[in-house]
Amino acid sequence: MTSDAAHSPRDMPFGSADPFVIAEIGVNHDGDPARAEALVDAASEAGADAVKFQWFEPRRLLSRSARLAAYQAASGEQEPIAMLERLRLDPDGLERARARAVEHGLHTVVTVFSPELVEPADLLDWDHYKTASPDIVNRPLLEALASTGSPLIISTGGATLPEVRRALEWIEGVRPTLLHCVSSYPTPLDSASLGGIDALSSEFGLTVGYSDHTVSIHAGGLAVAAGARVLEKHLTWSRDADGPDHSASIDPDGFARYVRFARESRLMMGAPGKRPLPVECDVMTSSRQSVAILRDIPEGHVIAAGDLTTMRPGTGVPAASLSRFIGCRAMRPLEGGTLLDPESVQSPEAMS
Repeated sequence: MTSDAAHSPRDMPFGSADPFVIAEIGVNHDGDPARAEALVDAASEAGADAVKFQWFEPRRLLSRSARLAAYQAASGEQEPIAMLERLRLDPDGLERARARAVEHGLHTVVTVFSPELVEPADLLDWDHYKTASPDIVNRPLLEALASTGSPLIISTGGATLPEVRRALEWIEGVRPTLLHCVSSYPTPLDSASLGGIDALSSEFGLTVGYSDHTVSIHAGGLAVAAGARVLEKHLTWSRDADGPDHSASIDPDGFARYVRFARESRLMMGAPGKRPLPVECDVMTSSRQSVAILRDIPEGHVIAAGDLTTMRPGTGVPAASLSRFIGCRAMRPLEGGTLLDPESVQSPEAMS
């Protein structure tokens, strides 16, 4: 437990920001602690609520038969262990980055890739743990993370609903946040599959978000409209940099636009349901119509359908009630172009 634990946002309700935006720094620091800190600064300036890092040990994570994913090879990587060794932050570097985030008041999130690393990770007092999508089938890791008692985020890229359900059964009693995700880097827009957000929410009744690997600055806002309360997006210092994840990320300016659009989308969604809003009252009062006198009517005249019409504003007798006044007698002269005063007419019943 570090000395700044008293200032941790861990006790804040998860998702108090809606949407809660996580800047995934991941390995886009290229193994450089100073660059990791600079990306934390950029995330804070762009309006993120949290930053996320990755804790792995290459030779613990990769067996001798491990291979590069196609997108990693396409980025120019040659060998998986060499790639991860170059992109790894050691515990001191991770602590520097985490402490920098705390200085900014950001939540801190870490993806841990091996069960044996959960205990040392927990010494740094991360606010949230997260699993990478492939580890939804990794029972030992899920159980180790659940045992910390810290909030848990589970990505679901490439998973079936039965696999998600099984993972939740393994950590029974824990209510994680589920992130819909498409494990393609970058994700083509026609594969973003935002309908998966509602599928997860409807099936499991948990907080659901979207781990976004598209390069669109609008995908987050659309995900919010689809029901996401948490967004995760890769942040890079340059999309043209060498490395496996930069091309599926957005730069600080793009990230700021991404956050702004997502928050505007949430604001525009408003509350569920359909009801008149306070901002509509003036227009509705001035623009709805009331029962009105079409032409001058003398006292004693029995009102016919052609004597009445509807006119603005909507401060008089509602237009829907016009037929009630046909057959009434005018108790005084009625001026054309004025709203009908119901006290100025006598009903047929009263006339008899």
